[in-house]
This record gives sequence, C-alpha cells and structure tokens, in this order.
Amino acid sequence: MRARVFKAVLARAVAWRRYARGVYWALRGAKVGPRVAIGSNCRIDRPGAVELGERSTIEHNVWLKLVDDSAKLSIGAWSFIGTGTEFDVMESVEVGEHTLIAPGCYITDHTHGIISGVRIDQQRCFASPVKIGSDVWIGTKVCVLRGVTIGDGAVIGAGSVVRKDVEPGSIVVGVPARLVGHRK
Repeated sequence: MRARVFKAVLARAVAWRRYARGVYWALRGAKVGPRVAIGSNCRIDRPGAVELGERSTIEHNVWLKLVDDSAKLSIGAWSFIGTGTEFDVMESVEVGEHTLIAPGCYITDHTHGIISGVRIDQQRCFASPVKIGSDVWIGTKVCVLRGVTIGDGAVIGAGSVVRKDVEPGSIVVGVPARLVGHRK
C-alpha cells in the first residue's frame, strides 16, 4: 500500500515539475497555455516568438530553435512533441491541435543556398512556412522540409523525408515521402 501511495505522490511531483517549466518559459516571454508540460533539458531560443497551446506536452531534450527575430513557432492545444525533436525556424512553423510528433524528428522552414563558387557558410538561407495540421501523426525520425503543408489527419511513416505537401488524411512513407494510402 505504501509503495503505491509513494509512486502516486512521485508521479504528481514529476507532473508539477513539468508544469513549472511551462510557467518558467511564460515568464521568459513564451505564450504558454494552461497545463503545458515541458520535460527536462529542453531548450528554447527567442521565447517571445513561441506559442504553446493548452495541455500540450513537450518531452525532454526538445530544441525550439528560432534563428531569426521575426520567426514564429506555434504548437496547438493537446499536441505532443517527442524526445529529441528539433524545430529549426527562420520564418514560421505551425503545428495544429491534437498532433503527435514522435521522438527524434527534425522540422525546418529554411535551407541554405548551394550556388557554385560561393562558400556554403556565405550563402543566404531561403525560408518558406511549414504548416502541420490537426490530428496528424508524425513517426519517429521524420524530417519535414521548408514550404511543406501537412493536411489534417495525415500520417507520416517513421524515417520519412517530407519535401512536398501531404493531402489531408493521407498516409505517406519513404525518402522522399510518397503516398501509400488514406485513413478511412
């Protein structure tokens, strides 16, 4: 009996610690909805440009990297961001409500130029907004590239590279991601 009570108390303490991180991010300038849970070792750059919807969950070691002062990142209510995921935002990334992003994903809205005769580190970046709809499931280690819109209810298979728009309710897999079915 005591062990069960101790486990319950410990679980509540861990939950409140995650909520406290959300409050801390709000104090730093992020727009944080109620009951947002943030895991340990998460990193946020430019918190004033981040919006986290009600009851969204960010597991540990997630990096919200906003690389420009005008960048915006919005994560909808009840969404889940898995361990080790990185958002690399120069312009805009939007994630809808009730969306699940598995561990180890990389989502970016920009890329470097590749003009011959100019060093890579001297080339400008090109940005296009990324929009991920509501009720989307993105499998582990998926890479979403600039300018992509993923429609509501889509499923992206593990390890896929998404470089083109995904229609609502579609199931895509592979490198590059291609259509294999639809949710019924």
